[in-house]
Amino acid sequence: DAGISQLNFIIVLVSFFIMSSSATSNSTTTTPPKKKNPWTPMAAGCIAGGIEATCVWPMEFIKTQLQLHSKAAGGAPLPYNGMLSGLSYYVRTTGFFSLYRGLAPTLIGSIPKAGIRFGLNAIIKDSLRDAEGKLTPGKNFVAGLGAGVSEALVIVAPVETVKTKCIELNMPFVSGFKHILATEGIGGVYQGAAATALKQGSNQGLRFMWFNEYKRIVTDDGEKKLTPLMGLFGGMSAGCFSTIGNNPFDVVKTRMQGTRASKYANTLDCFKQILSKEGVGALYAGVVPRLGRVVPGQGIIFMSFETIVQNLEKFTIFQ
Repeated sequence: DAGISQLNFIIVLVSFFIMSSSATSNSTTTTPPKKKNPWTPMAAGCIAGGIEATCVWPMEFIKTQLQLHSKAAGGAPLPYNGMLSGLSYYVRTTGFFSLYRGLAPTLIGSIPKAGIRFGLNAIIKDSLRDAEGKLTPGKNFVAGLGAGVSEALVIVAPVETVKTKCIELNMPFVSGFKHILATEGIGGVYQGAAATALKQGSNQGLRFMWFNEYKRIVTDDGEKKLTPLMGLFGGMSAGCFSTIGNNPFDVVKTRMQGTRASKYANTLDCFKQILSKEGVGALYAGVVPRLGRVVPGQGIIFMSFETIVQNLEKFTIFQ
């Protein structure tokens, strides 16, 4: 199966990078610095993930609608062409709370997803640190990549697929989930898993690499305390950097999880068809509303995470 082969390749590639970086680190290690409790970033990530998902969901809703609308599909054009016009359209026609359609599966997944992301990222970073406990930007990218692929395969792929199809079919979560199982089987829930792993891995690799370098600079290698405002700005800049860097993967992931995904043979074929039929610009469909959702969202989640970690570390169980 092409999808399984792609997933196996991604898993092997990430494992290779992590093992190679770890071997390089360990070859020069003398007395390794004390490792932090992995439960602390995991717990903080769970709380921060729920906060972030709720705050920015309306922008994610509009972004998904714009990406699902294919210029080559020949269907009627959307009654809006951007985030603000989209938000205004749904508030006028179906009410404010219609903007939160599809939030249930995402919120259910966001809490453990963020916990896995921040917890596993901390574990991988600890394994890659040098003798002085420092990390290069490349190692921060590898740690984020590993965490991103892991959260994609465990949580994001099924949750994002159900979310995307619920929005496209205009159905609530339970009805949409039953419809997917009835028409496509359990495989329909994991549709586009390879594209999701590529998108999520590159996303988190770029974000953690950027934020950790930002944090190192503004805190003078940990000599100063990271304030909530610093965390907000750092998260927002990391979100902007990752969105511009990997929007093509996000578009392909959304198409592969939509109800018309059967017209693509695999992830690579989806890339090729979008390029040949719609042009390069289609790979950046929804980038503006995505920035409108990701930039404040990452500001919120990184600010929340850093603040929550500082408070959790006051308790013995999290030290």
